[in-house]
Amino acid sequence: MSRSPVIIVTGASKQLCSTNISSPARGIGLAVTKVLLNKYNATVVTLSRTITSELRDLASDGLLTLQCDVANESAVLESVNKTIEKYHHIDGLVLNAAALEPLCRIGDDTPISAWKDHFDVNFFSLVTSVKAALPSLRESELGGKIVFVSSGAAVKGTPGWGPYNASKAAMNSLCRTLAEEEPSVISVALRPGVVDTAMHAAIRDLGAAKAMGAGHQAFIDTVAKGSLLKPETPGHVIAGLSVHCPKNLSGQFVNWNDDVCKPFMSE
Repeated sequence: MSRSPVIIVTGASKQLCSTNISSPARGIGLAVTKVLLNKYNATVVTLSRTITSELRDLASDGLLTLQCDVANESAVLESVNKTIEKYHHIDGLVLNAAALEPLCRIGDDTPISAWKDHFDVNFFSLVTSVKAALPSLRESELGGKIVFVSSGAAVKGTPGWGPYNASKAAMNSLCRTLAEEEPSVISVALRPGVVDTAMHAAIRDLGAAKAMGAGHQAFIDTVAKGSLLKPETPGHVIAGLSVHCPKNLSGQFVNWNDDVCKPFMSE
């Protein structure tokens, strides 16, 4: 490789939710950033609403941290332009920023505006980011790649997760369409599994029980069973795909531990 790949990672700070959380966990985006820097010697540009102490601890010549609300179209465009101005390339895009809220039932009194706010973060920000980065991704001599951090919710109907289920399904559809429209850019959607993040902590919070009903207990049980994944576990796979994703995965929705992803798992 003649130069380091330049990868943009959205949602790279700790994933915070307004639900009361006793012990926020590190997020997937932060783990991906670390792996890209340490394992792939990549140049990483992070976009996040806050620049946390964890991100500051990673400070190096290979990391540019930008404060950016991905739901703000002009802010995303400015961040992408800064990346191009500084590094002259964009070779990969990891679309990880996401919101969980509102946890609600379709038939309850949650205003439609809350659903729209959710889609601004979980779907329309994807379109904005992709449109802004596509010209550079097409021109990348390393082969442009986009990794959509999706969820099993994309193919489920978990009660109380109406906005999240729908936005992740829309994400997968966007990935499939992009693979057809942009054959020179590899696009893949990945299910990272059940990961120990602040978002999962918010789901376990008792405040989520009303919307989720009987299914809420299963999320509490994941802690007792010790079945939560560390963010670094899928983080290695996501980072690897953003640099070396094979062409035959373009447009697909894969699980982090599928056979096709095993080459990118941590040794």
